[in-house]
Amino acid sequence: NWLEVLSGVPRIVASTVEAFVPQMVNLELVGGVNFQKGCYPGQEIVARSQYRGTLKRRMVLAEGAAAAAGAEVFAAADPEQPAGQIVLAASLPHPEGGARHAALIEVKRALTDAGELHLGAADGPVVHLRELPYAIPTDAAG
Repeated sequence: NWLEVLSGVPRIVASTVEAFVPQMVNLELVGGVNFQKGCYPGQEIVARSQYRGTLKRRMVLAEGAAAAAGAEVFAAADPEQPAGQIVLAASLPHPEGGARHAALIEVKRALTDAGELHLGAADGPVVHLRELPYAIPTDAAG
């Protein structure tokens, strides 16, 4: 799971089913959505988000504290409301004890350059944002 998280390709698990539209977890950036192909449930919402530029959330990579899919994350700038949630998380045990932890986090687009977020509460454990292995467009629709 560690490499899966670092790849930046989301896997939706039971605790996050129906929580995201594809663009919120960058699926169109990794070939997970075909806008030319036939009909599917939710197609109108997905297409509207893509072509009207109404996307306000994105997925980022973070490292720091241990997390679980579905857990809420918070930003210090807005401590009262969740800024997003964990899409997928993994830990890499260290041979001498301890572990490294990474997570894919769906977050408000304005916070993708925040540097750090907090798990569970605005004063919770810190996770530091890292670069994904692909670019996230900066235009309104991307």
